[in-house]
Formats: sequence, C-alpha cells, structure tokens
Amino acid sequence: MAVDLTKGRPLSVLFRFSLPVIGGNLFQLFYTLADTLIVGQTIGEDALAAVGATSVFVYFILCFITGMTGGFSIILAHDIGSRREEDARRNIVASIYISVAVTVVITAVTCIFAKGIISMMGIPEAISNDAYIYMLIVLAGTGATVLYNLISNILRALGDSRLPLIYLIISSLLNVVLDIVFIVPFGMGVGGAALATVLSQLLSGVLSLISAKKRYSVMSIGRKYWHPDVQALRRNLSLGFIMGFQMSVMCIGQVVMQSSVNRFGTAAIAGYTAATKMDQLSVLINGSYVSTVSAYVSQNQGAGETERIRTGVRSSLLLSLITDAVIMCIIMIVEPYVVPLFVANPSPDTFLYCRDFFIITVPFYPLLGILCVYRTAVQSLGNSKAPFAACIAELAARCSASILLAIYAGYRGVVFSTPFAWLLADMIVVTAYFMMMHRTRDNA
Repeated sequence: MAVDLTKGRPLSVLFRFSLPVIGGNLFQLFYTLADTLIVGQTIGEDALAAVGATSVFVYFILCFITGMTGGFSIILAHDIGSRREEDARRNIVASIYISVAVTVVITAVTCIFAKGIISMMGIPEAISNDAYIYMLIVLAGTGATVLYNLISNILRALGDSRLPLIYLIISSLLNVVLDIVFIVPFGMGVGGAALATVLSQLLSGVLSLISAKKRYSVMSIGRKYWHPDVQALRRNLSLGFIMGFQMSVMCIGQVVMQSSVNRFGTAAIAGYTAATKMDQLSVLINGSYVSTVSAYVSQNQGAGETERIRTGVRSSLLLSLITDAVIMCIIMIVEPYVVPLFVANPSPDTFLYCRDFFIITVPFYPLLGILCVYRTAVQSLGNSKAPFAACIAELAARCSASILLAIYAGYRGVVFSTPFAWLLADMIVVTAYFMMMHRTRDNA
C-alpha cells in the first residue's frame, strides 16, 4: 500500500518524509566523497584533479537522469493521489521502456566521444589519461545510475522514502570497501574508484527493485500492462525529457565553470574539487526537498487539496532555510580541514582556492533552498514553462559570469557566478508560484 501524503499535518508529514531522503542523499555524498578522499590520499593530487575535472560532466549526465526519472515520479504520484492504480501501472511500464532506451543512447554516445569531451573541457594533458579512464568507466555504468534513480523515484512517488535510504546505506559502505580494495592492493588507480562506484550503485538499484516488488501491489505488473501504451509513453516522455533537459541545462553552466577553473592549473582544480565536494552537502540536502515537495505536491494535486499544497510549500521552505543555516555553520567550522582531508601534501595555493570558494558561495545557500522548493512546486503543479525559463536564466548567468568575470576577477569571478545564477532563477520561479496560487484562489 502506498503512503498517503494527503493526510496529517503538512509540516510533520514533510519532515518525516524528508528525513530518509536527506539521509539517502548524505550517504550518496558519502560514497562520492569516499572516491575523492581515497583517490587523493592514496594516489595523489594529480589523480584527485583528474577525478574532479571530469566530475562535472558526469554530474551533467546524472542531472538529466535525475530530472527525467523525477518527471516520471510526478505523473505516478498524481495517479496515486487520485487512487488510479491501473494508470499507475501503465505509467511505471512506460517509464521503464523510456529508461532502457535512454540508457542505451547515453552509454553509447558518451563512451564513443569520451576522448573528445576530455579535450573540449580543456583538461591539462598531465591528468587527461586518468580523467579519461575515470569518466569512461562511470559512463559505461550509466545503466546502474538509471536503475537506482528510477526505482527510488517510483518509491518516493508511492510515499516511501525509507527503502531507498536503507539500500543506499548498504551501497555506500560497499563502495568504501571496494574503493580501498581496488585502489590499494589491486593497484587499479582512478579506474578502481570509478568501478567501485558503479558496482555499488548497481547493487542499491537491484535491492530496491526487489523490495519494491514485494511491498507494493502497484509494482506487481501483469502481462497486459507490458503492451506499450502510447498515451502513457507520450506523457512520461514529455514531462521526463522536459525535466531532464532542465536539470542538464543547469549542469551545462557548471561544465562551463569547470572549464574556466581548469585554465587556472592543477592547484585551482584540486582546491575547487575539494570545495565542491563539501559544497555537495548543501546541494544534495536542498535536493532532498526537491523529492519531498514533488511527491507531496503531486499527490495533493491529484487529490484536489489546493490549500494543503500552499501550507506544505511554506512548511518545506521553513525546513529548507533551517537546514541551510545549519549547513552554513558546519562548513565554515570545518573549512580549514577540507583540503587536507582530500589531498595528501597539498600546495599552499590549493588551500587558497578552496577557501575562496567557501567565502563566496556559502552565505548564499538560502537562495538555493528557495529555488529548490519553489521550482519543484511549480513543476509539480503542471507549469513547466517557468522552471524552464529559470533554468535558461541560470545557464546564461553561469556561463556569462564565469567567462566574463574570470577576465576581471579571475578564479573568484568564476565562483561568484553560482549565487548570481541562483538569484536570477529565484526571481522567476517565486513569481510564477504566487501567480499560480493567486489564480487558483480566484477560481475557487
């Protein structure tokens, strides 16, 4: 039986739902940091720079997958909120077909053009071979990433945020063990770190799928549902690709930023990589509210609970801002220890680049929280134009600022492009949300 998000006090419901999602994202950060920490400490600064220089492009692919499967979950959550189990099964099947096709295309294209991507990003020649090996293995394992994100988003649409957490914890611990085994005794270098990540995520996805089929009747899909439903395919393809494109468009700006940072040398790449790994604490925890708001708003819209949506969005914003304040304090306290954590024998310049990133970015984390809550609410209410416009604005801000400000302010100018992009996107989605709510109240 799916978990009903249309009942109970919104703040309590959202808090309980968000905790496992936050925990899952923290463990996802944990095994990402494990790669970085073990690579930096056992292989060295150049290997860390190689992993960091490619991580933004890998994140670009992950953003598309996360956005696409998130789009599928909005449709499914609407069906669950409306108590339409037959339609829910058809939409699950449609999402599976689309996911398989996308996996084949992404894996083939990215692996074939991996060397060209390395060259296009301007990665220094000294680390380009390690960068290629790491990126190729991770991209070859795209299917594992798609499987985990698809099943996790299906479970969250059903109101279950605990199962993905349980298996992600198992996966994270396995990732650390495999990292150490592949890199130290086996001597596989950065390729070992990449392989450990892929295998761990594959296990998490498989275990989540097995448990989901046992727990939820909607996952018991008879033969008749496997015949392709054109309408379901069209709905999922439309919203899934719109959200996937929106998420990946945002990441294009980060790819441009990484390319700008790469031109400042290995120390800048290593310092930026170490800082962005800690910065993921904010990105992933705020991203937890994306999953939470999406499931909550979608189910309640399916049930016709408009006033409950208003209350839930306000409660989500409150939770997000409190969380951001805590993260800001944590990062500023641990900042002096971040570089030594990831890099053995770091250069003094690496410390400076890392510190500059935190000083410029951390005070603006509330802008990211606002963006995640309101963009997701607007998207889940059926408005894809405003979030898309916000993504384009964010992309334009990141690209233009990271290139132009780099000329006048160097590395610091590149870093400042991120909070600047958040501010522009906030203005669009917040305005769109209140306009939609005002029209809904007038029509009531």
